[in-house]
Amino acid sequence: MFKVTKHIDFCYGHRLLNYDGPCRHLHGHNGRVEVDIEADRLDARGMVFDFSEIKAAIKNWIDAHLDHRMLLRDDDPALPVLRQMGEPHFAMTENPTAENIARLIFEQARAQGLPVVEVRLWETPTAFATYRGSKQ
Repeated sequence: MFKVTKHIDFCYGHRLLNYDGPCRHLHGHNGRVEVDIEADRLDARGMVFDFSEIKAAIKNWIDAHLDHRMLLRDDDPALPVLRQMGEPHFAMTENPTAENIARLIFEQARAQGLPVVEVRLWETPTAFATYRGSKQ
């Protein structure tokens, strides 16, 4: 089995509803996404998948939808204020935890045809969440 991993760094803000810790307040992170793609064999180029193709698909989506945006649950009372102010945001149906953001990126990668098997979102240099799917 072969595996390649692509790192993509981005910045985002969020807060968690129904949470008693400090993350209930608006705050930001310098996040890192790691996208894993696996294959039983290499393609004609000798690759699992071209790193530049992974970057083009995932980084472009992250830049357009998540980077330098406030990620909030769609019922967060701060959303109307951000919309009124014209501030960049991304509304999620779930709490914007590291776990849910990892799953969101995984699903977007799959929707773009990438045979991704795992996505890790590093929220801090010492903490990450993983979402893993079956091989495509």
